[in-house]
Amino acid sequence: MSVELVIFDCDGVLADSEVISAHVLIEELAREGIAIDFGYVRRHFLGRSFPTVAKMIREDLDRPLPADFEMRYRNRLLKRFETELRPTSGVVEVLDALNVAACVATSSSPERVSRTLELLGLAARFGPDVFTASEVRHGKPAPDLFLHAARRMGVPPARTLVIEDSAPGLTAAGAAGMAALAYTGGEHLQGQAPDAPFPVRFFDNWADFPHLFEELCQGSDAT
Repeated sequence: MSVELVIFDCDGVLADSEVISAHVLIEELAREGIAIDFGYVRRHFLGRSFPTVAKMIREDLDRPLPADFEMRYRNRLLKRFETELRPTSGVVEVLDALNVAACVATSSSPERVSRTLELLGLAARFGPDVFTASEVRHGKPAPDLFLHAARRMGVPPARTLVIEDSAPGLTAAGAAGMAALAYTGGEHLQGQAPDAPFPVRFFDNWADFPHLFEELCQGSDAT
């Protein structure tokens, strides 16, 4: 295939943020008497928007959340980001060397992804080419967000590559008719590949990305 666009997920792909997010969510839920662990967050919430997570808590755990829960969670999370957030190791060098268009498509809120990219020093690099689940009717695992991003970037889905770290994100990429690679180098995964409904290649070191990208463009079946 000829790749003309790479769509990067943000949390867990550009930003090594998922462990921080999970801990803040666990702590805030504990204040409401709801006990979950990191494994539960990784299995059920990874890659999903906060409204979806809140809906799952209400329905699956049968627990309502107070009206100010999301605000409390987001405020505490952004405060932690100020001192703890880092890019995934090696991703900046990959972005520096990338010779095709790139954008961000994330389940995070516009405010969160904006601050995340600022803290990582990537805001100017992506500029307006940042798309969130708030812009589409259905978030991941539906294909809407990735199709929206590709349409805005003017690139057909068949010439788009998605880099994701979650099963919902990989499912969305497949449903959109896009190629996908799973990045598993974030602290929350530590090399463990997320479940996907189709075979997907994964890598845990950004130094391997140029080789994988070249193979993909050449149609190589090497593993």
